[in-house]
Amino acid sequence: MSQPSSPYSNYIIQAEPTLHNPDNLKAGEMLLNMGPQHPSTHGVLRLEVITDGEIITDVVPHIGYLHRCFEKHAETRAYNLTIPFVDRMDYLAAMNSEHVWAMGVEKMLGIDGQLPRRVEFIRVLVAELNRIASHFLAIGTYAIDIGAYTPFLWMLRDREHIQRLLEWVSGARMLYNYIWIGGLYYDLPIGFEERCREFIDYLQPKLDEFEDILLKNKIFIDRTANIGVLPLNVAINYGCSGPMLRGSGLKFDLRRVDGYSVYPELEFDIPVGQGIMGTTGDCWDRNYIRALECRESSKIIRQCLDHLETDCKRTPDFDPQAMCPKKIRPKEQELYFRAETPRGELGYFFRATGKSDIPFRCKGRSPCFSNLSVLHEISRGCMVADMIAIVGSVDIVLGELDR
Repeated sequence: MSQPSSPYSNYIIQAEPTLHNPDNLKAGEMLLNMGPQHPSTHGVLRLEVITDGEIITDVVPHIGYLHRCFEKHAETRAYNLTIPFVDRMDYLAAMNSEHVWAMGVEKMLGIDGQLPRRVEFIRVLVAELNRIASHFLAIGTYAIDIGAYTPFLWMLRDREHIQRLLEWVSGARMLYNYIWIGGLYYDLPIGFEERCREFIDYLQPKLDEFEDILLKNKIFIDRTANIGVLPLNVAINYGCSGPMLRGSGLKFDLRRVDGYSVYPELEFDIPVGQGIMGTTGDCWDRNYIRALECRESSKIIRQCLDHLETDCKRTPDFDPQAMCPKKIRPKEQELYFRAETPRGELGYFFRATGKSDIPFRCKGRSPCFSNLSVLHEISRGCMVADMIAIVGSVDIVLGELDR
């Protein structure tokens, strides 16, 4: 005897929509839900997976489980009061996000390029430290996805050194509110440069060690090489950026392309995927790019420290807030400003009326959103077990993706 349907069944269907109707699946196909409460989705992301046996035929990402309401918050707060909300988008790279926001507003005010050089070098220094910390967590958690636990503990151990340095600078562990429009919250603490240089010296052999134990590990290579291959033309068409794009072979880094802040004065390379262990643009290449970027960030940090200890060293009269405007009221204009974060191109679109210190419109362009949109293209034909490896290689942060 059939059970009467619940009056709430329709609400459940509406609350958890699927693109594919289970009644229309072919013989042998199955609809699986992965997430939103699943550690391997790296956040509250739900994946609607269609499988034919063990082979994936389609993947549909369902987002919207972690609304930050960033854009609406930004349209009700003054430009300088929005920085704490910026921190909470990509909470793993808050310094980088703050840097982009501050430079965008400074460009609207017409004070870009006029900031003290010590401020600029400190900004780049903390942003690159945060880039390494972000990549360490990305690679460490990816190792867990693949089945390796020890590299995760090692990466978190070294990431903790960076977290303590950034906490020493700003007073906060993850959400810093350190880079202000027109300057900084505070100068570097006395002794910070020496401690930071000690850390970079300590880090170099650790990067070699990590590369040997993980990236060159046969099991890791077998699980990532030739898996989730992203062709370059597909990456470009979907608007991918960061390690996703560079892993597919294109040398495109906004620190070089747009040349903002003091990056044009610094020497560093832009690593690209070469298919060393498999095919260019596979999961192994994307992780290898992040590992190489940690080395390049170390070079940048050393150069920043050299400047901060010589021509831009601290003086008693240095005020990091000297150029911070008391009232931020840009002229009427529309502006889009972008910069390179650990996950790719983060951009902000501003529309100012010229009559208020609150933006009339603010739009955040998340690299995670564009990078995730290509998931179905690189997952078709792979096995279900490889789905975990592919999602982890994209390196998403849902706070920024949902905004």
